[in-house]
Amino acid sequence: MTLPSRAPMQAAEDTPARSAWPTRGPGRALELVVAVAANGVIGARNELPWRLPADLRHFRRLTTGHAVLMGRKTWDAIGRPLPDRQNIVITRRDDWQATGADVAHSVVDAIACVRLPDPVFCIGGGEIFREALPLATRMHVTEIAESFEGDAFFPAFDRSTWRATWREEHRDEDEAPFAYAFVTYDRVA
Repeated sequence: MTLPSRAPMQAAEDTPARSAWPTRGPGRALELVVAVAANGVIGARNELPWRLPADLRHFRRLTTGHAVLMGRKTWDAIGRPLPDRQNIVITRRDDWQATGADVAHSVVDAIACVRLPDPVFCIGGGEIFREALPLATRMHVTEIAESFEGDAFFPAFDRSTWRATWREEHRDEDEAPFAYAFVTYDRVA
């Protein structure tokens, strides 16, 4: 993915209160969290096709203390509730249940059952990202500068409606054999 140049990182004290952030969904700030390969791949056979511990740490820092929305396949891939978060699984099945998760049948329904403070984080997979993207106000994207084989893809979106507001480049051979960047996008239109 080709992106604008790196924007300066905001200090915590300069960040507006979450209550001041715009909302597009039903009264909640919805943000997407995703790692995407250069060819748009986000998964292969219900797993991540790469190993990137720094991304997992970044994900945990972002989402701890908040609700995470995910599809049933993502839930199955994780295999357990994510600790210190409200886990909400979106499924079409009326009879589906899981210990440690709330169940919803759409992104809007999932947002309605959130009990933790904003933002609400959508963590995938591909179908759930497609449903959530029009409601999202921010995206936290780990951009991986390499292509991977896969069967799950991040949906195409109109880049003119998003602006990169923060970017942190990484190239650490001990972490991964490829370059990657943590990028925050905010909706502008």
